[in-house]
Amino acid sequence: MKRVVVPAMRVSNLMEFTENHRYFTSRDFALSGMDRKVFVSLYQPMVGAISAAFYHLLYHQVSEDGIGATSPEPQRKLFLGLGLELNAAGRHTVIDAASRLEAVGLLQVYRHHNPVTEESLYEYLLLRPLDPAEFFSNYHLTLLLRDKIGHSALLEIREGFTPEPPAELVRFVNREEATAHFSDIFRISPGIADSDLESGWTESAVSKERAPVQPQERIRHSDMLLRFPRGSVNRGFVERLNRSPEAMAQLNYLAYKFDLEAPEICRLLDEDGIFREDGTLLWDELQQRANLMYRQDRKRAEERDRFLARTEGRAASEPTEAVALPTAHLLDIPERFRENVTVVQYNEMLCREPYTRMLSRYFPGEVPENFGRVFERIDLSYKLPEPVINVLIHYVFSLGRAQRLTRSFVDAIASNMLAKGIDSFEKAVLYTREQEKLNAELDRKRRGEEPVRGNGAGTYAGGKGKTAGRKPAMSVVKDTGPTEEVTPEDLERMLARARELKGKS
Repeated sequence: MKRVVVPAMRVSNLMEFTENHRYFTSRDFALSGMDRKVFVSLYQPMVGAISAAFYHLLYHQVSEDGIGATSPEPQRKLFLGLGLELNAAGRHTVIDAASRLEAVGLLQVYRHHNPVTEESLYEYLLLRPLDPAEFFSNYHLTLLLRDKIGHSALLEIREGFTPEPPAELVRFVNREEATAHFSDIFRISPGIADSDLESGWTESAVSKERAPVQPQERIRHSDMLLRFPRGSVNRGFVERLNRSPEAMAQLNYLAYKFDLEAPEICRLLDEDGIFREDGTLLWDELQQRANLMYRQDRKRAEERDRFLARTEGRAASEPTEAVALPTAHLLDIPERFRENVTVVQYNEMLCREPYTRMLSRYFPGEVPENFGRVFERIDLSYKLPEPVINVLIHYVFSLGRAQRLTRSFVDAIASNMLAKGIDSFEKAVLYTREQEKLNAELDRKRRGEEPVRGNGAGTYAGGKGKTAGRKPAMSVVKDTGPTEEVTPEDLERMLARARELKGKS
C-alpha cells in the first residue's frame, strides 16, 4: 500500500480550530512491538516529544485490541491531555504537533462541515509507522532523521534494524524459491456469483473515505521479475523493490516521462552502477541513462512511429488526477491549444506532465534535437522541478519572438529562475508574470513612450499632446525660406571680416 504524505494542517484562522470544536479519532491497525520501537527510535526524534505524545493520545482513544472510530467529543479533552492552556498558545501548539505528524505520514486530518448547523467536525486518521526497510528507502525521511540525530547515530540505528543472516549461509550458493502458490494448495468452487456478497463489499467500500485511488501502474513488479535475468547480480535488489512502494512509483514516473516499457526498465536496472551496496537505487544515474535511451529511440524512424501511435492510444486511457490550483495562478492557454483543452486542464498538464511530454505538444512532429537538449540540461544539471520547466516552456513559446528562442536565451531564463529559488508552480507563474510586465515596459521605452508622472501614475503617454512632469519642447529654427544668392561685394566684406577676426586672435 502506497503511503501518501499530506501537507500540514490548513487552518487560516485560529477560530476555525478551538477547544470547543468536536473531533473523533479513527484507525484500522494496532501497534506491535516493532512499530513502537520504530516510532521511538525513528519518528520521535523528527517530530518531537509533544507530537509523539499527541500521536499516542489519539491512538489510545480506541481500545488497544480494537480498531474503528470514536464518538465525537470536544477538543478540550486533547488540550487537557497534553497539559496545554485553553488559549491561542495552546491552539498553536496542537496545530504544530498535528502538522509535524502529517508531514512524516503518521496522521491525516479531515474537516467535516455541517451546512445546517454550520458546525465543523475534525477527524484524526492515524496511520501505521513504516517498517524499517520502507522508512530508510524514503530519502526525505532519512535525511531529516540525519539532520536531527547526526550521521553516526543514523548508521548505528540502521544497523540495529538490519537482520544478519546465519554465518553458515556464506558457504551456500544458488538460492532458489520453493514457495507454494495459492492455486497449488487451495481450490475455490466455481459456483455462481454471490450478488449479496458483492453488494456488501461495494457498500462497505463506498461508506469509508480513504486516500484517493492511484492511477494504474505502467510498470508492475511482477512484469519486471518475469523479464529480469535470473543470473543477474542485481536480481536480489529488484526482488526487494516490491517492498518499497515509493521506489516503484518513481520507476513508473520515469517510465512515463521517457516513454519506457518494462523490458527497457529491466535493461536499465540490469546495468552496473544503478544500485548501491545496500540495494537502494541511484536515481540521478538511472535518470541519466534513461534520458540517453530516450534520445537514441528518437533517432530511429520506426521508434518515432511507435512513439506517436502509443501517445495517441494513451490519450484516452490515462486517468487524469485533479490538481487543485488557485484561480490567481492559472496561465492563459496558447492559441494552438484553445480548441482542445480548457484553462484548468491546461494548467493541470503543466503541473503533472513531464517536460518531455509537454515539449512534444508544441511540435507537430519530432522535437528538434538542439532545442530538446536545452531542456535536458535544465532538467539533469539544474534539477529544476518538472512544473517549473513546463512553465518555462509555456513562457518561452508565448513570447512571440522567434529570433529569441536560442539556447543562450532559454539558459539565461533558467539560470535566473534557479538563482531566485523558483521551485514550485506558483512561484514560476509569478516569476513569468513579472517578466512579462518588464518586457512590456521595455517595449514602451523602445517605442519612445515614457511613464506619466503625477496624477496619472502607471500610465504612459506618447509623442502627441502634453505630458505631466516633462520639460517643454524646445523650438527649432528650420530653413524654410527662399534661397538668396551672395553678391561679390557681400562676399568680399565677409572675407575681410574673417581676416580681421583672425588677426585679432
